[in-house]
Amino acid sequence: MPSDDRDPGAPPDAGLLSPVRAGTEAETATSDLAYLAAMLDAEAALARAQARLGIIPAEAAGTITAAADARRFDLVAIARRARGSGNPVVPLVADLRALAGAAGEHVHKGATSQDIADTGAMLVAARTRRVVLAHLDRALDALAGLAERYRDTPMAARTLGRQALPTTFGAKAANWLMGCLEAREGLAAVPLPVQLGGPAGTLDAFGDQALDLVAAYAEEAGLARPVLPWHTRRTPVAGLAAALAVTAGALGKIATDVWLLSQSEVGEAAEAAGAGRGGSSSMPHKRNPALSTLIRSAALQVPAQTQVVLAAQAAPHERPAGEWHAEWQPLRECLRLTGGAAETAAELLDGLEVSPESMRAGLDGLLGVLGRDPGPGAAAVLVGQALDAYRRSRG
Repeated sequence: MPSDDRDPGAPPDAGLLSPVRAGTEAETATSDLAYLAAMLDAEAALARAQARLGIIPAEAAGTITAAADARRFDLVAIARRARGSGNPVVPLVADLRALAGAAGEHVHKGATSQDIADTGAMLVAARTRRVVLAHLDRALDALAGLAERYRDTPMAARTLGRQALPTTFGAKAANWLMGCLEAREGLAAVPLPVQLGGPAGTLDAFGDQALDLVAAYAEEAGLARPVLPWHTRRTPVAGLAAALAVTAGALGKIATDVWLLSQSEVGEAAEAAGAGRGGSSSMPHKRNPALSTLIRSAALQVPAQTQVVLAAQAAPHERPAGEWHAEWQPLRECLRLTGGAAETAAELLDGLEVSPESMRAGLDGLLGVLGRDPGPGAAAVLVGQALDAYRRSRG
C-alpha cells in the first residue's frame, strides 16, 4: 500500500526513470558508494605519497589506508552533512580522522576539499571508462563482423528519408564501425589527472617537495600527472564530458538506423527477440525496438548534460562558487548514460537480425525507378577501408 515513509537506507536512485543504465556495469561504477570509495582512495593515495617523501610517517599512511574502507562509513549521513560545507569531503575527512585514531592528524595534510573530490571524480571516471571501452570493444567486434558478412549484400541507401541509390548493408555497418572506432579512440585519449593544489592552488604547504609530491600522488592514485593544479581550469572534466557525448552520439546513430530499418513497412533489420523484451502493455502483437530506444534516450541526454559541464568552465579566480558543484551530477550522468548505452549497443549488435531478402525487395523497387542496376559501386572498397582501420586499432 502507498506510504509516505521513506527508508533512509534505500538507494536514492535505482534507475527507475533511466533504464538504459539500470543494472549496468557503468551504474555500479558511478554509484554514490563508488564515489565515496574513490574519495577515500584519493585520501589514502595522498597519505602514501606523503609517506614516500617523509612528509608523514609510513605507519600513519598504512593506518589511513586501512581506515579508508567505504564499508566503514555512513554514506547517507555524509551526504546529509555535506549540506553544511557544500561538499562531501569535509564530513568524510572528519570521519576518516576519527577512524584513523592517532594517525588522524596526518589525514588530508595540506590538501583542500576540491583536491580530494576532483581526484575521486577522476578515479571514478577512469574506472568507468574501462567499463565503457570494454563494451565499445564488444560493439566494434560485432560491427566488424557485420561489415564483413554483408559487404556485398545490396540494399537501398536513403537520403532525407527516401530511397536514393544502391549501397550495401556492409557499407552501412562500416560507417557505424568507424563512428564507434573514432569515438573510442577519442575517449581513450582523454587525460585523467590527479588534483592537488591546496587551499589556493599553489601547493605552498609542501614547499620544495611540492612537485615531487604531485608525481608520487599521481603514481599512487594511478592517474595522470598534471602540469599545474586545475581547480578552476576545468579542461580535464570538459574534455571527458565532450568525449562521452561523441561516444553516445556514435551509439545513437546506430540505434536510430536500426530503429528505422526495423519499421513494419521496411523490415530490413530487427533486434533479437528476448524474454520480456520489446513487448507492449496493450498490443501483444508488437515487437518494439527496445534496445534501440534505450540507446537513443542516452544519446539525446548526454549532450545536454555535457552543456552544463562546458558552461561550468567559466569559474572565478582560484576557487569556484557553484560552477564546480554544478559539474558533479552532469558528469556522472554522462559517464553512466554512455556506459549504459555502450553495454546496450553491444547486446543489440551481438543479436542483430538482418534480412537480405527484405533489402533486396526494397532495392528492386528502386531499380525499377532508376531503370538500371548500377551495382553497389565502391561500397565494397569502403568496407575494406573501415575493416583495415579496425584491424589496425587492434594491433
